[in-house]
Amino acid sequence: MRGGLTIGEFAQLTHLSVRTLRRYHESGLLAPAAVDPVSGYRYYTTEQIPSAQVIHRLRELDVPLAEVARILATDDPGVRADLIAGHLDRLQESLDRTRAAVSSLQRLLRPDAGDLNVSVRSEPPRVVAAITDVVDVSNVLEWYDDAMAELDAVVDEGPPGGRYDNELFSAGRGTVLVYRPAVDPPSYGRVKPVELPAVELAATVHHGTHDDIDVTYGRLGAWVVEHALAVDGPVHETYVVGPRDTPDPAAWRTEIGWPVFRVGG
Repeated sequence: MRGGLTIGEFAQLTHLSVRTLRRYHESGLLAPAAVDPVSGYRYYTTEQIPSAQVIHRLRELDVPLAEVARILATDDPGVRADLIAGHLDRLQESLDRTRAAVSSLQRLLRPDAGDLNVSVRSEPPRVVAAITDVVDVSNVLEWYDDAMAELDAVVDEGPPGGRYDNELFSAGRGTVLVYRPAVDPPSYGRVKPVELPAVELAATVHHGTHDDIDVTYGRLGAWVVEHALAVDGPVHETYVVGPRDTPDPAAWRTEIGWPVFRVGG
């Protein structure tokens, strides 16, 4: 019986292996146009070539089989586009995590990282325009973006900054405060005047994106311990140069610091 293209011929036309086509059939993604009831040979049509290639591309993007089936099952282009876009968003998040991990590993494994430039200074009390809340660490970036957008709308007098309680990292949930300097801090929406207390800071500057800022934190923490200091309070960040100032990540500068006190004589 000859009902179209053999599986071998179809494999040549689609650049897919016979084994892959059999797997697509067994998983219900791409059934042959006909199957010989005697020999069991599979036969395909040329109209199935685009479907086979779509499946292949989706699987290259690690789209789960069940989701591939949903994409193929709908005739609505909008629904299909939404399903693909959702997976691409998840894939981008995974790529971002991978890039951050690679960046951190490159710094950690680099023997010529150089000395860390740390300063210890006293910061006087000051009043700033701020937004504060208790936030889960998994939501902190989204919360930060929303809060800074709200601050930017009412204040623009200096580099923004943040205060992050240690519990945010140790317990996964903690108090976060973001602020902008202001001569006369307003009260508008979530933005309120907040007094930042005087503090003794051990600070250094992180260069570039935050993908590997954890490495700078680790090196600063080691410096603090080596100099007989102890951390006393939430971590401080000041975004001296950031995305609001330049689109070039290599030019970004973030000062990070810990409130400290001396533990030895």
